[in-house]
Amino acid sequence: MRILIPTGLILVFSFSGVAQSQLSLMPIPASVQIGGGQLAITQSFSVGVRGASDPVLDSEIQRFQGQLSRQTGIPFRPQPSAAPTLQIHADHGRESVQKQGEDESYELTVSDSAAQLNAPTQLGILHGLQTFLQLVQITPNGFAVPAVTVWDQPRFPWRGLLIDVSRHFIPIDVLKRNVDGLAAVKMNVLHWHLSDDQGFRVESKKFPRLQEMGSDGMYYTQGEIRDFIAYAHQRGVRIVPEFDMPGHSRSWVIGYPELASGTGPYTLESGDPIMDPTREATYKFLDKFIGEMAKLFPDAYFHIGGDEVDGKEWDKNPKIQEFIHAHGMKSNQDLQAYFNQRLQKILAKNHKIMVGWDEILHPDLPKTIVVQSWRGQASLAAAAKQGYSGLLSFGYYLDLMWPAARHYAVDPMADAAATLTPEEKSRILGGESCQWAEWVTPENIDSHIWPRNAVIAERLWSPPELKDAASMYTRLNAVSLDLEWLGLTDRSARQQMLYRMAGTTEVSALRVLADVVEPVKDYNRWDESRGPIDFHAPLNRLIDAAYPESDTARQFAGLVQSFLQSGGKDPAAEAQIRTWLTTWRDNDAKLHPLLEQSSLLEEDAPISQNLAMLGGAGLQALEYLDKGQPEPDLWKTEQLAVIAQAKKPVAGLLLQVTAPVEQLVQATVSQSK
Repeated sequence: MRILIPTGLILVFSFSGVAQSQLSLMPIPASVQIGGGQLAITQSFSVGVRGASDPVLDSEIQRFQGQLSRQTGIPFRPQPSAAPTLQIHADHGRESVQKQGEDESYELTVSDSAAQLNAPTQLGILHGLQTFLQLVQITPNGFAVPAVTVWDQPRFPWRGLLIDVSRHFIPIDVLKRNVDGLAAVKMNVLHWHLSDDQGFRVESKKFPRLQEMGSDGMYYTQGEIRDFIAYAHQRGVRIVPEFDMPGHSRSWVIGYPELASGTGPYTLESGDPIMDPTREATYKFLDKFIGEMAKLFPDAYFHIGGDEVDGKEWDKNPKIQEFIHAHGMKSNQDLQAYFNQRLQKILAKNHKIMVGWDEILHPDLPKTIVVQSWRGQASLAAAAKQGYSGLLSFGYYLDLMWPAARHYAVDPMADAAATLTPEEKSRILGGESCQWAEWVTPENIDSHIWPRNAVIAERLWSPPELKDAASMYTRLNAVSLDLEWLGLTDRSARQQMLYRMAGTTEVSALRVLADVVEPVKDYNRWDESRGPIDFHAPLNRLIDAAYPESDTARQFAGLVQSFLQSGGKDPAAEAQIRTWLTTWRDNDAKLHPLLEQSSLLEEDAPISQNLAMLGGAGLQALEYLDKGQPEPDLWKTEQLAVIAQAKKPVAGLLLQVTAPVEQLVQATVSQSK
């Protein structure tokens, strides 16, 4: 069964105001039609299966029922003789190894008496079950699902998340709960960045010094990896491994220095080696290693990194320079292309498709490779024009601490990609968000990924016309709560971190400050570290606990905008603004004792003082606006100085309510003219 829906019908149903206001779905399905009535979720809820079934699907249904029970707090006791509440039918079972491009479509129909979920494959069933869970609402009569008809299929076949485990090791249990999150928002790839300069995280039985000397003792055994792959497969998530080469290879050469182009010495903390592409021994090593890993990781795709290759060691090595000239090469890029050609043949021999970052793109490589773009749609389009498949990660780097709306605005088919021919566009497989691990630990990684990752999932699944940021944020809040039911700690972990910093559970004043700050953006934290990152240093400061995006600051900015657009005549907005400003003005005095007694918090004293001054400035601005009086020149000068000071980062934190307070102050200036 293939679900084919006319484009016009999709638009009519999917983007109706009713659908978006009533349903907290993310990603929004291709087509939604709301009916009348609702299906009650009671203790007699049950699931029946017709058509293709197997133990994997049975297990997934049990997991679905357990999730629904946790979400509603209802222990289910179905009646054996009763018809199923939810009837499932799949035409075909699961592949033993999930393939890129499998049919993931489904149709979900809910009436006031029963629900039906049909799909061509069991992958579609998995997605439909997640949609059903998101439809569950609390009503005056108990939990229920609204009567609705959903036709759905993904926009792109590859919707992934990269998790880097090399800089900071992330245990399997943390990865598993993030896989649950991926499945909940219909992402289908976990790109596992398993090696980099700071750590080699996989057990190799053929080359044990890789993990013994290159991992600081923290790595995954092959048994753990097999278990994890099976766990992800059950949830419809493919595991694509990445072993970075020929650069970012410090952890490789500590145990096997013969791989390096230079002489070292190298440690996990120092050195910038590159593999030597001119030695046959390098390829014999990689042939054995890739052969071992190809058996461990069943997915058809194998990522070789290939990014940011610093050619200094190649430049300094006379033998390598001689090799370059002898083979008619003109640059280090040509040498890397030669390395990638040899590597691609090894991968092909092991029935793997090469994936690499932008830098691997070279006309000497076969068109079967996949280019992952961290540079933007221009490089993605360039690859597509040359006949290569591609993935977009530019704009989806979660570690840059961008707000959800900024990620949401990035589309793989925008900018340079928008001018591609239909055939060229078909080569863009989708995209991947990226969580690099310089500043995350198992404690705070969930809050750096979620819930923002859900908006990238929507961009890769849902129709491109979806651009309403207000609707996105409303639905994102609902999804964030659902993720906590899955066991993710994107909200709860911060509370524990605040307790630690304060040394007490009375952290209300600290929470007021934490709610209006965000970590510095892009790579500015690197700049503030003033030197190499110490990957063994604790990440237990307020910057490590702060959310990447402040909901409070965003909501406050919206209130100020609404108030000013009304000409200062919106009493409800003004009352809420005044409440926030008063809280912030008075908070420093309440927080000060904690700041003095905690070594982890003392660095945050200046930003707490700045928040208090902003609160006072905003309240005074409201007074001038209410009275219609011109502000004194001295007051204006003083407040603009306060605002300028508050804009500066403190302890790596940005005070995100500065801009709306400045708007209030500037409004008094405009009023006096």
